[in-house]
Amino acid sequence: MAEKLFARPQSLLDVSTHYCPGCQHGIIHRLVAEVIDELGIQKKTIGVVPVGCSVLADQYFNIDCQQAAHGRAPAVATGIKRVHPENVVFTYQGDGDIAAIGMAEVVHAAARGEKITTIFVNNAIYGMTGGQMAPTTLVNQVTATSPYGRQLAVAGSPIRLSELLATLDGAKYIARVSVNDPANMTKAKKAIKTAFEVQIRGEGFALVEVLATCPTNWGKTPVEAKAWLKENMLPQFPLGVYKNIEEVKQ
Repeated sequence: MAEKLFARPQSLLDVSTHYCPGCQHGIIHRLVAEVIDELGIQKKTIGVVPVGCSVLADQYFNIDCQQAAHGRAPAVATGIKRVHPENVVFTYQGDGDIAAIGMAEVVHAAARGEKITTIFVNNAIYGMTGGQMAPTTLVNQVTATSPYGRQLAVAGSPIRLSELLATLDGAKYIARVSVNDPANMTKAKKAIKTAFEVQIRGEGFALVEVLATCPTNWGKTPVEAKAWLKENMLPQFPLGVYKNIEEVKQ
């Protein structure tokens, strides 16, 4: 019998998802699930899911999950972690959820050094509600609410959340990764694992920003969307580790 090399992670349910063709939430879900399995924390991990395209993520992860009101996932995760400090708690949020209505929540969770992990999916647009301009939308990017492109003089520049949070003392690990190609997927998984390990060691707040595509709302094929991300999002949102308390200790 041939050896099975690529099996579904135990922390990911064997069900179909509602995500659009080419959407990369599925890839990110798998990376998170693989990390949970490898760390042996499935039975004690609690996910907090937002309002957005990943609103049904609790139906895909084979772990306990809690839904949060729009933007409030870090506050909900804070409450869960403080009541159950022995558990591993993470939020899974999109750019509209975390960088618009939820900006205060994540900033103050990081400032307080809450011992939670945040997975932030940045596709530069509001996905679930029709493709409106988000805080991360690029200058001149066309969206449902910026049909002539985001105008710098009116809407300002896109927010670089990783760089912003890295300035806060309570933030112990902040990284930006991408899942646009296999090499970057490997780096993304490594960053996600590090972020969970920071929480397990009890060091403080950790966040991994993941650049991802939204072919449907970008009006592109999945292949075109990956190319657009590489050509347009990577220059605006440079990949890398923006804060790592372990490196500071060394």
